[in-house]
Amino acid sequence: MTDAITGKGLDGLTSWHADWRGRKALVLGLGVTGFAAADTLIELGVSVLVVADRAPADKAELLDVLGGRLVEGGDPAAQTRALAEFAPDFVVVSPGYHPDHPLLAAAAQSGIPIWGDIDLAWRVRDKTGTPAEWVTITGTNGKTTTTRLVTAMLQADGRRAMACGNIGTPVLDAVRDPTGFDVLVVELSSYQLHWMELVSPWASACLNIADDHLDWHGSAAAYRTAKGRVYERTKVACVYNLDDPVTEELVREADVVEGARAIGFGLGVPGPSDLGIVDGILCDRAFLEERRTSALELTTVEELHAAGLSAPHVVANVLAAAALARSLDVPPAVIRDALRSFRLDPHRIEVVAEADGVRWVDDSKATNPHAADASLGAFPSVVWIVGGLLKGVDIGGLIERRVDRLRAAIVIGADRAPVLDAFARHAPGVPVHPVEERKTEEVMTVAARLAAAAAHPGDVVLLAPAAASMDQFDDYAHRGRSFAAAVRDLLGGGDDDEDHPPAG
Repeated sequence: MTDAITGKGLDGLTSWHADWRGRKALVLGLGVTGFAAADTLIELGVSVLVVADRAPADKAELLDVLGGRLVEGGDPAAQTRALAEFAPDFVVVSPGYHPDHPLLAAAAQSGIPIWGDIDLAWRVRDKTGTPAEWVTITGTNGKTTTTRLVTAMLQADGRRAMACGNIGTPVLDAVRDPTGFDVLVVELSSYQLHWMELVSPWASACLNIADDHLDWHGSAAAYRTAKGRVYERTKVACVYNLDDPVTEELVREADVVEGARAIGFGLGVPGPSDLGIVDGILCDRAFLEERRTSALELTTVEELHAAGLSAPHVVANVLAAAALARSLDVPPAVIRDALRSFRLDPHRIEVVAEADGVRWVDDSKATNPHAADASLGAFPSVVWIVGGLLKGVDIGGLIERRVDRLRAAIVIGADRAPVLDAFARHAPGVPVHPVEERKTEEVMTVAARLAAAAAHPGDVVLLAPAAASMDQFDDYAHRGRSFAAAVRDLLGGGDDDEDHPPAG
């Protein structure tokens, strides 16, 4: 597999234009990412076998048309046999498959290289000519918003920029787009980072670190290590959170390209090489010559409020995005203009209704305690709709920290016991109302009714579940839509036609 004499070693496969023909690759998974990997490899002339627990019918049919083979079914023994019989040169693993998956363990034991889709994309990034620069973004929360912000800022400056990766469009699709790009803004999950070993981005950011996906990574330390990979081999700017010391530690530990700078962002007054806030003005003290004595104005908190971007955790995302954009010389005036027209995605602190002095806010994207903490911190008095799949994370610390903001709690989720127990231990004085109904179509109807009974004028009814949604809903968006529909039904549809800005 690494015969340097014949020139067929895998180390030489670092370009779209390398000789990939005659290689064999096993792709694990046939979701959006797995299909993109299989499609890419087949186009390169590689013989592809896809192994998947479940394969969507449309993707399975198209794979067959393209000339790939499929082994479907979740039997580990059958999957491992397929690996042995196919004897691939390398394996490409879709995000989400645990590193200890039997097929991956068998591949590692046999010495078969295992690549993630991100490294495969890095290898073939030159398909359309001069490769785009990459800006890589991770963090427990805020990744998607920051990725979209950076992309908007670059596009406002006339750059051909695309958001891709964990945000929805696979990086492999982006690098194969015939139009080509100047910059790819790549959102990276901890799953993708676990496998990443080659990428050398122009700039990188880890927005924050809090316990999440511990059931996948096995420990907080392993999760932290995966997140830290975002900074490896960065060429120009490593952007970290001044209010999260772990992110600075990750920068210090990273092996970066000589000359790369550490750039901090935070909600306080910035020091040299930082972005921050002075008297309500967002300032850049990093990307100017006189940074020890001067600062560049980017925008104001007042302007962000008008755009629905003034919640503290969103302001932090804006500062991080601005730092990444400034590393690519986007002028402050362009950043300001881009922010004026930017709007948050649905289900991110989105006001869905307001009636009788009570605001109803959908932050269904708050799928872990860290995100819910930021959301709760934006409002002084909350009726909190919470619960779902906790992914191995204890919610008790969050409840204890935010108890003074809680008017009441409405607990959803198929497994409510850990949440109810956490309230009993850390907030015994907060009224807690479990939603016993488990049918998807009934959960939010009951939750909204209970929340309305508990709320007082001036309160916010906040859906920020601190948990994943797949126990009762298809995904966080389905959960958010169900909440909004239940609220409209409860209030008689009076706010159906209003265009509510995000909370802030």
